[in-house]
Amino acid sequence: MKNFMDKDFVLKNQTAVTLYENYAKDMPIFDFHCHLPIEEIYNDRKFANITECWLGGDHYKWRLMREMGVDESYITGDKGDFEKFMKYAEVMPYAIGNPIFHWTHLELQRYFGINEVLSPKTAKEIFDKCNEKLQTLTARTLIKNSNVKKLFTTDDPIDDLHFHKLLKEDKSFDVEVAPAFRPDKAINVELPTYVPYIAKLADAADVRIDGIDSLCEALTKRIEYFDSVGCVCSDHALDVVMFAPATKEQVDKIVKKALAGDDLTVNEVEQYKGYVLVHLGRQYARLHWVQQYHIGALRNNSRRYMGLLGPDTGFDAIEDQTFAKKLSMLLDTLDSTDELPKTILYCLNPRDNEVLATIMNCFQQSGIVGKMQFGSAWWFNDQKDGMEKQLTALSQLGLVSKFVGMLTDSRSFLSYTRHEYFRRILCNMFGTLIEEGEYPNDVEFVGEIVKDVCYNNAIKYFSK
Repeated sequence: MKNFMDKDFVLKNQTAVTLYENYAKDMPIFDFHCHLPIEEIYNDRKFANITECWLGGDHYKWRLMREMGVDESYITGDKGDFEKFMKYAEVMPYAIGNPIFHWTHLELQRYFGINEVLSPKTAKEIFDKCNEKLQTLTARTLIKNSNVKKLFTTDDPIDDLHFHKLLKEDKSFDVEVAPAFRPDKAINVELPTYVPYIAKLADAADVRIDGIDSLCEALTKRIEYFDSVGCVCSDHALDVVMFAPATKEQVDKIVKKALAGDDLTVNEVEQYKGYVLVHLGRQYARLHWVQQYHIGALRNNSRRYMGLLGPDTGFDAIEDQTFAKKLSMLLDTLDSTDELPKTILYCLNPRDNEVLATIMNCFQQSGIVGKMQFGSAWWFNDQKDGMEKQLTALSQLGLVSKFVGMLTDSRSFLSYTRHEYFRRILCNMFGTLIEEGEYPNDVEFVGEIVKDVCYNNAIKYFSK
């Protein structure tokens, strides 16, 4: 019997251990999709205690606490920080088989040097030890201690990128931090937030938006502004992929109708979204950016809690609509004029792994290694089973050796242990193939593939 989360955690054979220890373990991290607040990085935020650092904003943990029947006052409410921490500690022993159990203890081990298992019995001691350690751990030191060399935040087109500019001038922090362009609010024309947002976009771009031409002009100006501040990628939440062919004249009428506050038909929404996504894709291609499509989230399912707490508070789920045909049409429209940028496709429904792994290889390009990527296991799938399924689908239908690897997709400065989790799973997969005679015993060559997937491939991929 193995000890709990020992040095060979997840590594089931000697080849896997060798690959991890000699090739994966010490590779730097490039986190090309996260939600870390740039202001907190610039200001080098210091956390008052482990609850603030660990439970604040972490809807993964909140969901487990709610399932355990914990009152919301201990989750997002006004209870004291130690009381909230104790409630989380009470849940932990019951999280057997859940990745949050692994993440929790990886974070305790790597950042705080704590090997005890979190429970009500150990909670007070762990709380105090973490708080003592946090006296010397800030936002920047947590990033540096994680061996992060480069990261992209997620930023709205109307953002002035003030803190990004300031951080670039700060020579005391040598981690490269760049913005990523997230234009969802300008695309979701069917939502009540659309009209007020377009007014803000018009102000940011200094463009009077009254139709599709001026809307595209405003978006292009903001893309070019982001590019001037070092942005090289966009990110899109395509919860449901919507695309329908339309002329500029048709979409112009749709924009005017939306700005007037009139309801749109489903077909009009699809025409609008398809047209704007194609315009954006062409701008990304012109500037040699990467675009990322995150597909399949069913968001804000509880209207009651949406009203009480707002979005991104743990009430999202997996969408089950089909999308292959419309995604293919969108990509093909860009590809038909040779204006399809490098693209990473992510799915939230694991049912769709093979869908994306096959669609991506319909749009590869001569001279560009892995132009189209099937992105890492995302959100509800970034756990052991989900990562193994994504890696298996990619390796069986494409070249996992050219995969750009893992990201955190997190708002927590402690989430970089997810890269270690991924690397252990990757090395175990490759090690098992070698040990079972399904791949030659060339550990040195496979080790270089491991290093590429961990870091090198992403660095090359996001280079202009």
